[in-house]
Amino acid sequence: MGKIFYQGNIVDESDVSVSIKSKAFNYGLACFEGIRAYWDDEEKQLYGLCMKTHYDRLLESCKCLNMKIPYTVDELCEITKELLRANNHKATTYIRPIVYKGAETLKPTLRDADDRIVIYTEPMESYSEKDELRVAVSSWRRITDSSLPPRVKATAGYLNSALAALEVTSNGYDEAVFLTNSGVICEGPGENIFFVKKGKLLTPPTSDDILEGITRELVIKLAKNELGMEVEERSIARTELYNSQEVFFSGTAMEIISVVEADNRIIGTGHQGEVCKKLKALFQKARIGKLKGYENLVEKIY
Repeated sequence: MGKIFYQGNIVDESDVSVSIKSKAFNYGLACFEGIRAYWDDEEKQLYGLCMKTHYDRLLESCKCLNMKIPYTVDELCEITKELLRANNHKATTYIRPIVYKGAETLKPTLRDADDRIVIYTEPMESYSEKDELRVAVSSWRRITDSSLPPRVKATAGYLNSALAALEVTSNGYDEAVFLTNSGVICEGPGENIFFVKKGKLLTPPTSDDILEGITRELVIKLAKNELGMEVEERSIARTELYNSQEVFFSGTAMEIISVVEADNRIIGTGHQGEVCKKLKALFQKARIGKLKGYENLVEKIY
């Protein structure tokens, strides 16, 4: 066990416990972020990627859920750097901040004032064991902004993701694809999705019940500015999943990964496409501060 940040202090993980009566445990009354810090062996340096943007989003989630923590974005970034140094991470690392309702009253209410924050870290290189994924459209529909808003990274919302993933992996696929209640393509259980059609990059809009992904935003920027591609955010029909030249996922954990088969239909050539390949190469430079014009995305830890 390593060090974690809990309620204002960096402490041993073994010193912290969550009550079985906690609202976070009983009702999923919590929100979180997933952040990456990338190790550059050549520079012997660890780089936190888009940390401020992630903590901006965490505080936006807190606001929506009526949660209040006494930290600014800059303070949370400094706390995270201190925690990474305390754990002496010299490898690519995943960072998980969670804000949760620690109250132990029975009602599933967000009005209780007992808001707590914990941040833990763990080494994580590749999230997926594969470079090319086979997917299936799940029969489970994506949660909606009018019920359990996907743009809020609420822990409770990931039951929806888990059900979809269970369904498709039980049938031999690698990952699920969600449809919205109106039947258009939404995203994966933990990833945004992109399509290449006729030289254009397509992705569902934020109004189609997606998470406003931080890696998604970077991919759009890289495609426009570095590849000179036209990017269109619009609703995507299910059949476009099958007849696109390329499909790929993006996300903090998943990074950028190609989808080569959907519902037993081969996509494009059946292998990672050129656009995905180029974007992945650009992303790999950007994540350690080696892509000109994108140096401000990263923060040095050591």
